Amino acid sequence: MNSNFLRIIDANLNRLREGIRVVEDIFRYVYNDKENSTKLKNLRHKARTENYFEILETRDVNGDVLKDSIKSEQNRENLNSILIANFKRAQESARVLEELTKLSSIKTSENFKYIRYELYNLEIVLTKITSNSK
Repeated sequence: MNSNFLRIIDANLNRLREGIRVVEDIFRYVYNDKENSTKLKNLRHKARTENYFEILETRDVNGDVLKDSIKSEQNRENLNSILIANFKRAQESARVLEELTKLSSIKTSENFKYIRYELYNLEIVLTKITSNSK
């Protein structure tokens, strides 16, 4: 696979896991919700590919033309806005990974599709929990 594609995969794997981790930690430490924290942790652990070292070699943090934050990324109003932003970040990354990994492995692509749909379902459930706890 082309190194530019691997670089996209690397960035999106990081975004996916980071987004899930933020949501996971909120449900673990703020809501003490073991069941949903565990579901999120399991999804985060499924977010893997087999070619880690090959992908890592393509990482270029200094060359990333959009690494600086934009205003909307710097502003969060409350815990719900953090949850929504991180659900969306993870879902979007899962979609990118689902599409790009079709070039190398349908099994891997289907794994990212599964993660994406699980995140859609969890978003519904978990945002209801946080809305009701205000």
